[in-house]
Amino acid sequence: MARHIVIGVDGSAPATAAVEWAAADAQRRELSLRILHVCEQWPYRVDTTRYCAGTLAAAADHARDLTRGVEVTTQLLSGNVVDTLIGESRSADSVVIGSRGLGGFAGMMVGSVSMGVAGHAAGPVVVVRETSVVVHGRVVVGYDGSEHSEAAMRYAVEQARAREVPLHVIYAWQAPVVSTYAAAYGSFLEDAYEQETETAQERVARWRDGNPDVAITDETVVGHPVNFLIEAGGTADLVVVGSRGLGGFASAVLGSVSHAVLHHLRCPVAVVRPGITARKDSQISTARNKGSGDG
Repeated sequence: MARHIVIGVDGSAPATAAVEWAAADAQRRELSLRILHVCEQWPYRVDTTRYCAGTLAAAADHARDLTRGVEVTTQLLSGNVVDTLIGESRSADSVVIGSRGLGGFAGMMVGSVSMGVAGHAAGPVVVVRETSVVVHGRVVVGYDGSEHSEAAMRYAVEQARAREVPLHVIYAWQAPVVSTYAAAYGSFLEDAYEQETETAQERVARWRDGNPDVAITDETVVGHPVNFLIEAGGTADLVVVGSRGLGGFASAVLGSVSHAVLHHLRCPVAVVRPGITARKDSQISTARNKGSGDG
């Protein structure tokens, strides 16, 4: 298992907030920090290398000031920022970045780098907008039973455990499109909702049974998940979503839910894709469960 967090920094305020978030996470989960700065060559600045080195050193000093016993390493790289961070994600526990860099537009919640890395990274990507001054004491996760949400749930449980806070699970059920003139329309929706609720609770019960040290609450709501996740995120220290859910297109790298949550939430957001290791673990677990059931 990867034991380091990668942080991409560029000297911006959101990047500083990302360093602070990652430092706290590394301290809690006993991980090391690997801080990267991708130095882009600017034709109008003759001291680009010195500026880049200074940006990296300042981030590392800040991380060391915030932690005790956490290994902090740095590397100055060149090339494309998004491609570099995606490559680094393959051997990292997670990647933490600011919501916007120095080149971002002030009115945008999330920049192109954040969206690009979140959509293609091999593991969890945490996007941090600003330094948090309020601790709410809970983690929220969107969960619909898809492969991506299973990976999100796994990461959310680990975060809640490390923080020693409750995990709140939200499953948003969107009613099927059925003619209001159809016979027994109301009864059909009521039955469908009850079935979806029961299925969602069974999924969460499996996680609750497997993680008795984490207080897990859940709710099934009717409507688009984005609205409920944004509302819940107002009183959460972290919101975790899968990069795509059950409604996502196979060709899409970032689903509508994760895309919208990144753009609207002010709290840190973790976007999780099921990596190769997670998929293998899931396949092994499924095979074991089938084998035990046959007995």
